[in-house]
Amino acid sequence: MTTCGLTLGKFAPLHRGHQFLIETALAEMDEVIVMIYDCPETTDVPLSVRANWVRQLYPNVRVIEAWDGPTDIGNTPAIKQAHETYVLRQLQGQRVTHFYSREFYGEHMSVALGAVNRLVDWTPESIWENRTAVPISATQIRASPYSYRRFLDPLVYRDLITYVVLLGAPSTGKTSLAAALAQHYQTRWMPEYGREYWETHQVNRRLSLDQLEEIAVGHLEREEAHLA
Repeated sequence: MTTCGLTLGKFAPLHRGHQFLIETALAEMDEVIVMIYDCPETTDVPLSVRANWVRQLYPNVRVIEAWDGPTDIGNTPAIKQAHETYVLRQLQGQRVTHFYSREFYGEHMSVALGAVNRLVDWTPESIWENRTAVPISATQIRASPYSYRRFLDPLVYRDLITYVVLLGAPSTGKTSLAAALAQHYQTRWMPEYGREYWETHQVNRRLSLDQLEEIAVGHLEREEAHLA
């Protein structure tokens, strides 16, 4: 019998815990479906971007973008029924043999699907501290992506970064302000590469047009290195 595993969520953002879940399903199932909910009330990252993370990292997974799914979350009969009805409609008759989750809703959703309730890295307390494989939650990461970046694939992390660019004349405090902001927000900052290049390569306080292009390339390379 062909097996088909389904998991669903907001993936806001996709983290190592979600990846552990998906990879477990891929190892056990013939086919894997990941349904991703739109959730503008939770994250500014568009559904299309979050779906693309899964598609790029797991090309063999079928991704369903759930643009009009229920937004209420809870354990009440009405909320559970709303999610069950929506998921079944999105599947359009696709048979699912196993439902994968790390949450309490695995029990009722698997019953609605007529599927095996495949819990992965889950405890009855349903809190991240008791997850032994990947002790993290998306809520934590949203609060501080930089602090928890070890739980994020680089593909995901780069889409969560807010770039702040300080403009101004020389010696107006841009470097000092950038350092202070990075310290305050517990993140990284990058010194002005153009100034470093100018101090090394300027002739009579001038640079050529080709050298300005070199500054642009060098600056982007530095940014990429800081993303690691």
